[in-house]
Amino acid sequence: MIKLYLKISFPIFVWGMMGISTALAQEIKPTSAKELKEAVEIHQQMLADSPFLNYPARNVGPTNMSGRVVDIEVSNDYKTFYIAAASGGVWKTSDNGQSFAPIFDHQGALGIGDMALSKSNNNILWVGTGENNSSRSTYAGAGVYKSTDAGQTWQHMGLGFSQHIGQIQIHPTNPDIVWVGSMGSLYSTNEERGLYKTTDGGKTWKRTLFINTNTGVIDIKVDSSNPNHLLAATWERFRQSHDFIGNGKGSGIWRSEDGGETWQQSTAGFPTDEFVGRIGFDFSMSQPNIVYALHDNQRTETRESPRPVGTRNADELSFDSFQNMSAADVQNLDNAKLDRFLRSNRFATKYNAASVKRLLAQGKINTQQIAVYNGGGLDANAAILNSSVIGAEVYRSEDSGQSWKKVSESDLSRLYNTYGYYFGEVRASTSNPDELFVLGVPLLVSRDGGKTFALSDTVGNVHSDHQAMWINPQDSQHILLGTDGGLYRSYGGGERWEHLNTELTISQFYSIMVDENEPYNIYGGMQDNGVWYSKSTGKPSDVWSSLMGGDGMVVAVDTRTNDIVYTGFQFGNYFRINTKTGERKSVTPGHDIGRSPNRWNWRTPAVLSKHNQDIFYMGSQYVYRSLDRGDTWETISPDLTKNQKSGNVPFATLTVVEESPLEFGTLYAGSDDGNIWITRDHGKNWIDISKGLPAGRWISSVSPSAHQEGVVYLTLTGYRFDDFQAYVFKSRDYGKTWTSIKANLPMEATNVIKEDLKDAETLYLGTDHGLYISIDGGKAWDLFQGNLPNVAIYDMVIQPKANDLVIGTHGRSVYIVNLDILHSIKNEKSSFAILKADNVRINPRWTGMSGRRNEQAVLFFLPNASSVSLEIQNDKGESIQAWTVEGVKGVNVTSWQIETSIPKGKYRIRITNHTGELIEKTFDIN
Repeated sequence: MIKLYLKISFPIFVWGMMGISTALAQEIKPTSAKELKEAVEIHQQMLADSPFLNYPARNVGPTNMSGRVVDIEVSNDYKTFYIAAASGGVWKTSDNGQSFAPIFDHQGALGIGDMALSKSNNNILWVGTGENNSSRSTYAGAGVYKSTDAGQTWQHMGLGFSQHIGQIQIHPTNPDIVWVGSMGSLYSTNEERGLYKTTDGGKTWKRTLFINTNTGVIDIKVDSSNPNHLLAATWERFRQSHDFIGNGKGSGIWRSEDGGETWQQSTAGFPTDEFVGRIGFDFSMSQPNIVYALHDNQRTETRESPRPVGTRNADELSFDSFQNMSAADVQNLDNAKLDRFLRSNRFATKYNAASVKRLLAQGKINTQQIAVYNGGGLDANAAILNSSVIGAEVYRSEDSGQSWKKVSESDLSRLYNTYGYYFGEVRASTSNPDELFVLGVPLLVSRDGGKTFALSDTVGNVHSDHQAMWINPQDSQHILLGTDGGLYRSYGGGERWEHLNTELTISQFYSIMVDENEPYNIYGGMQDNGVWYSKSTGKPSDVWSSLMGGDGMVVAVDTRTNDIVYTGFQFGNYFRINTKTGERKSVTPGHDIGRSPNRWNWRTPAVLSKHNQDIFYMGSQYVYRSLDRGDTWETISPDLTKNQKSGNVPFATLTVVEESPLEFGTLYAGSDDGNIWITRDHGKNWIDISKGLPAGRWISSVSPSAHQEGVVYLTLTGYRFDDFQAYVFKSRDYGKTWTSIKANLPMEATNVIKEDLKDAETLYLGTDHGLYISIDGGKAWDLFQGNLPNVAIYDMVIQPKANDLVIGTHGRSVYIVNLDILHSIKNEKSSFAILKADNVRINPRWTGMSGRRNEQAVLFFLPNASSVSLEIQNDKGESIQAWTVEGVKGVNVTSWQIETSIPKGKYRIRITNHTGELIEKTFDIN
């Protein structure tokens, strides 16, 4: 279970900032609807043409720590159902959750907002792309899709610029009538938001409800007793890289009595001011005139102020103590008392009573700088959790949504804390009109009509942060639950739960790292699921081991022993962990007295030196260096950000710190506000190398070359401005000049670039929609997709001994791509080549077992699609097996069945193409 204080956001500022925030965000032009459509088309064409379509990619999980499930749709047989992963596509089970398979891969986007399954025809399934939770890693979608064969094939049905789908509903008896709620873009204003209706199965659309270009429709519900009666919730929200506003006068509940053709706002008893936030609601199936609404109220209220850190009792020092002290007064303080104050308030480790007194005596610091060291002395986590925002509250209507009454009497302040934008779901029991569930950080149930609530997620080790729920209409004790940790099932009305996580590889990785064990271990930090590690040889279902809770972030491993790991959770809370002994020590540096407090990025950069792994670097707005594994720190840079914009989201932070593998002391640092710097003298001097790069974009990765000094690769992302251009650059002169190597890439936000360790011309690029490869230094790119879905990729690393590219996806867990085959493609003199036909070892357990066979894969490369003939011969030239395949351009995979009775010895595989050209390769069977 993730503790509440680890999953935080900053308090939401109110309506007055909207105009200013919008203007700031529009400095960078968002990608247009036409450009987004073209990007999807280019991606699909590159998929069809990719020579790497059949290249092997192996998923290694985890599944024991799954990922965010945002919707659940269940067929009339109750054993076939579909789940939507936040950024991992759509999955289907036909055996009541015993097995799952992805069915939406390679569509326009894998981020999912909502699904709808036709009650009158279970073969019809709608999917709306673009998650609606409005979080930091909420990806823009590509419109709505429809399947008429239970998910086997898909057709794009429009609304391509909707970007984030709030809700889809299908008429209960006429599947041609569909209502879609569009939230619109997240980081910019746009017109394609509101409520859309089709009466011809999606051929044409009519927008019947529109508020403004900042307000979309987040929820739609249809009255089961009268499908002409609908309720819709509008939500005004606007996110930026430095600010988030999740409320406004555009938010509200709307009612239609003519099938969604016209709408009237339902205001009686429900708030209508600028503090109205996200709303979700549900009709009672057993008594449809009863409706429940869950509201995120952003109005402030008076609460007990959080106590400043350091005021534990009157005898102890506090920050206020230093407001009226002179330097001489401090000299008279008891050293033990001063030391307690410094440690309890997390001053940099280099400060103790003696050093502070010395610096004061020398005039290098003053008492006022001590008094404001922590930005006023408030603990940030405590300030957030003690926010004065009202948060979650429950309303009930007994006249089908015409009027409302607030009914919640329980304290629901911890249901949402300050981030109600991340939740918003309420479910009424299908049999009891007074029973309802509200979904937030915990899962709460009420059985008295919403007045009082109790926990309903305590039995079964249910993951926190609840996103989706389905209640069986025939048996309200049968419930499916989607959380940030995957899918759960209850047959006891939510009293106890079982985790259905066997095959759902939908973890959202922020970072990935490997060690040098044999076999090597993989480490990674995940959204809301901490930091985990496992052996690279494992299967997806193998259990990964936990290192850290919270939102897992960057990992660094000391490969001298492979048992010291540096990692942590959001906003720079990092630790040094001994995986053998379990010992852990906080290593987050404190800032220098007299400097502004550290501003830590959500995904704080941290890296070990490639030249001496006692040296550890971290970045806030400053670059810090430790020479003793994080025990003590020194600041080796000034503020490297622009330090201009401010809001309720930490901003003006460093996002990347990287060291050259060839030159000790050469470091690069990049920021979220578009700065990139270099030092070549261990931080004594920093040079701004941002000239020639697009201004203001987030520096998403820096990759100094391992082959040539001065060569460095860079990616930037405009994702947080709804700018989805591909920004990929190369410099040959330490960043003095930059050359774009975007080449033929589609408009997809770029997250990470890596240079191959063996071939300087081979590059790997992770975007919001998958993996791309260039084998000519960025002059042209090919899409690596097929066995790897079009999922967002945040991080990659190459394990040199195994020659594996390890990929941390944000939605589909971890993939391993062995690079031996790729290197053989480049090294082969002829483009028609056998890439892989390994020696075969007969499984000894199958000896004497009739009919048991080993399957052996054969990989070969074709310059163009053609028919080829394959033959296996023994050492006497006798044919053992022969077959033909229709080969595609690029990598091809075929296999042959080896009976256990085949004699051991030497064999050869022979492949002949359509022109009669023959290639062959020998191998052993033993």
